[in-house]
This record gives sequence, structure tokens and C-alpha cells, in this order.
Amino acid sequence: MENKEILEFYKQTSCFTHLGYYKEFAKNLPDDIEKICALQRMQIIHPVILQNANNGNEDKDAWIWGNLNQILPTRLIYEEDYFPTAQSMIAELLRKNPNYNIEREAKDKIHITCRGQAILLASILKAKGIPARARSGFAGYISDDGIYWDHWITEYFDENDKCWKLVDADEHCPGKDLDDVPFEKYLFGGEAWLSLREGKYKEETILYASEPVTRGLKAAIRGLFYDFHALMNNEIIFLHMPKYITEKDYDLSEDELKELDELAKLMLNPNKNFDKLQEIWKTNAKFRIMQGALND
Repeated sequence: MENKEILEFYKQTSCFTHLGYYKEFAKNLPDDIEKICALQRMQIIHPVILQNANNGNEDKDAWIWGNLNQILPTRLIYEEDYFPTAQSMIAELLRKNPNYNIEREAKDKIHITCRGQAILLASILKAKGIPARARSGFAGYISDDGIYWDHWITEYFDENDKCWKLVDADEHCPGKDLDDVPFEKYLFGGEAWLSLREGKYKEETILYASEPVTRGLKAAIRGLFYDFHALMNNEIIFLHMPKYITEKDYDLSEDELKELDELAKLMLNPNKNFDKLQEIWKTNAKFRIMQGALND
């Protein structure tokens, strides 16, 4: 039986997952996880789809997301700069077109990455009273190139099966069953960090494609901290990293590397080690002092 304190914690929202006046809207969306994902996926176009189309390398599945020729070239490809929170995403979608359905035209969709998809799904589940949390790590199932690409997904507690499940709203599309992603197919940030430190993966196989593009331990450290913050209900944006990390350009001392080893080990089982992770969150200020964008 899952700890009730933990379940209640993940029903709580952050500034990123709090829906405010849109909570009732979210509560009235379908309860079935497959239907929620199918509906949500058709409100959003991943920026990579647009980049490929603009470069003449249109994705073979791009038609799924509608007529991309409708999208004005003056719009940002990455709109997460505008809409970093779930509330702002829903507000913009309803501003463009109040009909939140699978028939939404491409011109009325927003351009959001996997992080946005993960926190939007988590916010909807939380609004319904379901414990949920965004997770950051790496997925090998996105492509066939042997690379574990940076990827955010959502984890929620299934009351019927009494267990946590992974669901990938970002990759949810025809032909892909990602409503219950096997845990062994997803490499959480802490797992990626330890796997590289122990030599289980080559540096070039772990890639963070979001700016700044990083590989190996530099990529894993981002996945590690994004996931740690997400586990603490603080789903920071891509531009944020602990200041002590960025000031050293990720070139840490051996003691600092070992400190992250210990954090990563606790994150391998965040439910079992929930109290210890909370204590680190509350007492280790350097893990929470962010640098990026306007914070320097």
C-alpha cells in the first residue's frame, strides 16, 4: 500500500501545475487516461515537427497534427517561452479556440515540448484528485538510433491497480501505445547519471537536445536535477540549473560528483526514500538556487 502522505503530496500543485480558474475545466475532461492523452496530444504540435517542416524534412507523421501551412512564420517555433505553466497553456488554447477537441486546426495549436506535455497532463490528473508527477530523464524508444534522448513524461498513481504508472502524452499518437510505459524502457535522470558513472553507457548515447545541447554526464546532470525538482513538485524550465553547476560549467570536484551519486541513488526509489529526498530539498540550498534566463 502506497504511503498516504506521499499520495497527498502529489495531489498538490506547483506554480507550474496549478490550474486556478481552469481546474473545473480540467475536472470535466475525460477520466480515461488514453482519452485524456489522445485529446491533449491534438492540442499541441511539438516544435521539432515545425523545425523539420521548415527545413524541408517533414516528418512522415506530420499530417497527424494538421495542415502545418496554416502556421504563420511569425510565430515562435518554441512557445514554451510564452507558456511555461499548465494554466498558461490551457488559457492560450481556449483563447485561440474554445472548442477543446481533437478537431483543433494546426493554426490554433500551441508549440510545446515534452516538458509542457508532462506538466499539463500532471495538472489535469491533479485537478481530478489523482496523485501525479512529471518525470525527467531519457527515452530510447523515441528513435532507432541507439540514443537515449532527453524526455519528460508523467507518472501517476492508478487507484485501481494500486501502483504508479508511466504515461507519455508527448509521444501519444496512432500506432503507439504509451499509456502504460514499462519502467525499464525509460531512463530516469538519476538512473542515467549512475549508469554513466558506472560505465554502463557510453557518453555519446545520453543526449540532451534542448539548449544548451549536452551529452554524457553533462546531459545526465540536467536530467538528474530536473527530475529531482519535479519529484519535489517544482517542474523547472529548461533554462534553469543550480547556479553552482553552471558557474563551474559542469566541471565538478570528485566530492561533488559523489554527492550527486548519493542523490541519484535515493532517486532510484523516490517513494521509499521520500523523507530523505525532502530533507535534502529543505536543507541543501545549492540544489535550489537557480541560474538561467534572468537569474544569474
